[in-house]
Amino acid sequence: MADAPTLIVPHAEVERLLPMAECIDVMGEALAAATRGEALLPLRQVLRLPSGRDAFALMPAILGSAIGAKVITVFPGNDATPYESHIGVILYFDDTHGRLLAIIDASSVTAIRTAAVSGLATRLLSNPGASRLALLGAGVQAMTHLEAMCAVRPIQQVAIWSRSTDRRAHFVTWARQRFALEVVACDTAADAVRGADVICTVTASRSPVLQGAWVPPGAHVNAVGASIASARELDTEAVEQSLLFVDRRESAMSEAGDFLIPRDEGAVDNAHIRGELGELVLGRVAGRTDPAQRTLFKSLGLAVEDVASARLIYERALATGAGTWIELGGLRPVP
Repeated sequence: MADAPTLIVPHAEVERLLPMAECIDVMGEALAAATRGEALLPLRQVLRLPSGRDAFALMPAILGSAIGAKVITVFPGNDATPYESHIGVILYFDDTHGRLLAIIDASSVTAIRTAAVSGLATRLLSNPGASRLALLGAGVQAMTHLEAMCAVRPIQQVAIWSRSTDRRAHFVTWARQRFALEVVACDTAADAVRGADVICTVTASRSPVLQGAWVPPGAHVNAVGASIASARELDTEAVEQSLLFVDRRESAMSEAGDFLIPRDEGAVDNAHIRGELGELVLGRVAGRTDPAQRTLFKSLGLAVEDVASARLIYERALATGAGTWIELGGLRPVP
């Protein structure tokens, strides 16, 4: 491998090397490490394209000895095309010589690790016996979130809503075959969340698809789809009535429209954020204290999650011979 020092890991290999259950544990370790101050994590840099909706983003981080960055485009309108909304690569480097160790498909990592973080939040915040899941959105994230929820809770019933009836039908067929669960498609989001124990909003919507009046007492919500200050999937009541936790305060106060819009309205203030997931993992803050409480995790996605995933993928690839090795340079020519 001295002549071919960089590993290419494509989509199909990522899915094999980053199993959901293990990824959930790895996300807990990464977020706890960030809380302990063992990571360098600047806010992501986002360049808006002329469309105003699409973006090009850079997410760098150092996690212990692991160095990496995710470089992606985010095109929410891809939901209506064969392409995923997040397309790009994760670049993973060594900390001895700065070698580029691996180039890893970012779409698959993002799909898995985003759902894994929601799985971690659900394990920490939902009622232990939660068995009824509602998914708002029927794309890739709905699929990985179903897998993550089943990994942490005894899910028996799944309700799915999407504005696209074709996507709803496709998801129902896929989920029944994959998990042998009771899965129903709903005509409205309100119908989907009725009686739900866990709700995941995984849409590309810029305006609320979930109203607080619909959220049952005791439910846990993972708000995933909106990732800019001007967009939200939850209305103000849904945020105001919930115990709110985030992946990172600094990111939430800069980018989370689900929190920032209610704050701008005066409905909540910064103290409404009860804590970060890393603090929950370490026991530094309390989570749910009553079965009837509504809990909310606002997900934005952090570069440490990508770097931790890349480290695991790289180590697994070395051990199993996965991926393809190529020569990209970086070695001095021999005199």
